Amino acid sequence: VIATAIRGKITAPELADLELAYAPPFGSAKDPVNMLGYIAENLVSKLTGNVQWHEVEAYREKGYALVDVRGAGEYARGTIPGSINIPVDEIRERISEFTNKNVVVNCQVGQRGHTAALLLKEHGFNALNLDGGYFTWSNSPAHLQLTKETKEKG
Repeated sequence: VIATAIRGKITAPELADLELAYAPPFGSAKDPVNMLGYIAENLVSKLTGNVQWHEVEAYREKGYALVDVRGAGEYARGTIPGSINIPVDEIRERISEFTNKNVVVNCQVGQRGHTAALLLKEHGFNALNLDGGYFTWSNSPAHLQLTKETKEKG
């Protein structure tokens, strides 16, 4: 499909609108090609800003609050140090707990973080989403090295 899109000069955001036959044995209900289009639309429209795993510490040093929007169980299994936990489903009810207008949100892989960033932007926050979420951050070279050093120290 991608080769055909390239040949047809279809732009990345236009991939979201492609009508691709859904056959359960051969593909998912949300085709990865369409998902790529949705991601491209989000990047082009700049609905939310994004932060990469290696930028998290710099944003923390700039005074940004780190908010983990995963559920309590996910948060308990590991989080970015210094993050507070406010699940995405509770943001509207707990908006008064956000004392910092500059926020970096994260979830497991980025989807709930995107939703949380949009909700916070509606309330006047400068909210950025961590691309790839906690999964990407926790598998980053810097984090893995830190984990290794911590284990070696005992």
